[in-house]
Amino acid sequence: MRTLVLCDDYYHPARTPRAGLAPLEQAGFAFDWIEHASEWSAERLVEYPLVVLTKANNISAADKTPWASAEVAATFLEYVHGGNGLLVIHSGTAGYRELPELYALMGGAFAMHPPQCPVTVTPRAGHPLTGGSTAFTLVDEHYHIDMADDQADVFLTATSEHGAQPAGWTRAEGAGRVCVLTPGHNLEVWLHPSYQALIGNALRWCAGVQRR
Repeated sequence: MRTLVLCDDYYHPARTPRAGLAPLEQAGFAFDWIEHASEWSAERLVEYPLVVLTKANNISAADKTPWASAEVAATFLEYVHGGNGLLVIHSGTAGYRELPELYALMGGAFAMHPPQCPVTVTPRAGHPLTGGSTAFTLVDEHYHIDMADDQADVFLTATSEHGAQPAGWTRAEGAGRVCVLTPGHNLEVWLHPSYQALIGNALRWCAGVQRR
């Protein structure tokens, strides 16, 4: 399954998602990578049925200049509405709150996080996207989220001393599918077997392979 991954920002170097997604290649996923936003284009986007956005709104890790614009947001909206899939992981929710179309497309965006702390990630029992996963606790950034879609299907919760937050949800956009997973600042989180299962399930669902 060919998947385009947009990654690498000031606080989240590309090496983390590269290592975190590598085990899923054994499950049949093939990842192509964009780290510098100058390599992105609408024409390249439509070559893929599925995109993973795990890049805050920075051109690259070395350049904090925002890369996304209203035009970029409109392109993503058209891409998903036309029947493609978008999986947003961790920093892919950060820095896009002021782009209304992209914020609405995601269904929520990063608001803030306290200092890293033990975070318990709890899947919703019986949900199709949580198969193969169980609750786990690791040190992570506990993302606090501003939800934009109160009808989003929340299937994952993150809890710490700072309270509980939605940590995974899905929503439909036209003929396409959107899934958001907020954990994942540290590689240990990406590589945890339960989170690997969640990412794999989300990839398949966004691609239309796994039914709800």
